[in-house]
Amino acid sequence: MSISSKPLHHLALIMDGNGRWAERRLLPRTMGHQAGLEAMRRLIRAAPARGIKVLTFFAFSTENWQRPPREVEFLMSLPERFVKQDLPELIENKVKVLHSGVTENIPTATLAAIREACQATVANDRLYVNLAFNYGGQQEIVDAVKAIVQDVQGGILAAEEIRAESISARLYHPELPPPDLIVRASGEQRLSNFLLWQSAYAELLFSPLLWPDFDDQELERICSEYTNRQRRFGGI
Repeated sequence: MSISSKPLHHLALIMDGNGRWAERRLLPRTMGHQAGLEAMRRLIRAAPARGIKVLTFFAFSTENWQRPPREVEFLMSLPERFVKQDLPELIENKVKVLHSGVTENIPTATLAAIREACQATVANDRLYVNLAFNYGGQQEIVDAVKAIVQDVQGGILAAEEIRAESISARLYHPELPPPDLIVRASGEQRLSNFLLWQSAYAELLFSPLLWPDFDDQELERICSEYTNRQRRFGGI
């Protein structure tokens, strides 16, 4: 049996299949997103007991603005619902909330809720919950390159000193380790512009379950499969 060389510290999740989950039950797609929020809540509660230190949730991509306006409006309301209901529990359980993504186009109330959660939990360190909201992996790399250009122009960094680490240090949250494992729900097998730089050596797992069906049992299965993989990082 091949054993992973590292424990599962950072688990990144592509929360796919909410709409299909609702449609199969003859429900509005928005009810699928509500059920998806419940699944996210379950994993946040279950993760620390399995040694997971960071959870990154792909909650809303820069491409999701193309969805029907009513669905986008509902998705924009989810951070407010999450903060209103869960913030006291997050604080009590020492969960730190982070935001990855651009703030452009995010409604004022939605952005206020995200910032409230980040500020209220800033001192926590038991579990890091990184919300990739209005996030795109290509845009994150572009923003890092822009920061490098500014530093070169400002004399802070010489062009010949630019390394891969130069980009890593200018990502949205360089303090977070890269994901050990990226899981996509719903059976689709693509990253969809998620953590493109950070995923260079991540393990990938494509679960057939739709995201709202994720629970502690599926998390246990994910952790078990990761444990039985061998990570080489380019070596032998």
